[in-house]
Amino acid sequence: MMRPLDGSRRPNVPAIGPYPLRNAVLLAPMAGITDAPFRRVAWRSGAGYVASEMVASQSQLWDTEKSRLRRQWPDAIEPRVVQLAGSDPAEVAEAARRHVAHGAQIIDLNFGCPAKKVCRRAAGSQLLREPALVAAIAGAAAAAVAAPVTVKMRTGWSPEARNAVEVARRLEQAGVAA
Repeated sequence: MMRPLDGSRRPNVPAIGPYPLRNAVLLAPMAGITDAPFRRVAWRSGAGYVASEMVASQSQLWDTEKSRLRRQWPDAIEPRVVQLAGSDPAEVAEAARRHVAHGAQIIDLNFGCPAKKVCRRAAGSQLLREPALVAAIAGAAAAAVAAPVTVKMRTGWSPEARNAVEVARRLEQAGVAA
């Protein structure tokens, strides 16, 4: 039987920026899955970090009903993490500013989604083909907000092309917190 964790901070459990995690159980953001009710259940079940579903960085999509629902936060969940997807550094930076202004405490960038509809838009794991662009996007977001910027990514854009170490080094230099 799975039991909820007690929520206390344990030794060697990381913090992201000024936000200590209550434990090392992290719920990865997943489009169509990690909506507000799911995040609430995960939090109550002991997750130490939960993130919103992926939100597109394009400004014309910010005020759609779908985007509004994706950035809703159940009470008591902190830090409030919003995951952004996009391939234009300036656009991602502006989206990060907007979400922080609306209560996001951490901005997570999606460089991991393998869905074809996301990759066709030059986003998600497709971006791992261009480590310099990934670093530019992350650097723009990190420079735009005081909130920590984190990244969700894969080991590479395909099983044959694993470049996570190179990308991670560039992300660290760009100012990514985790």
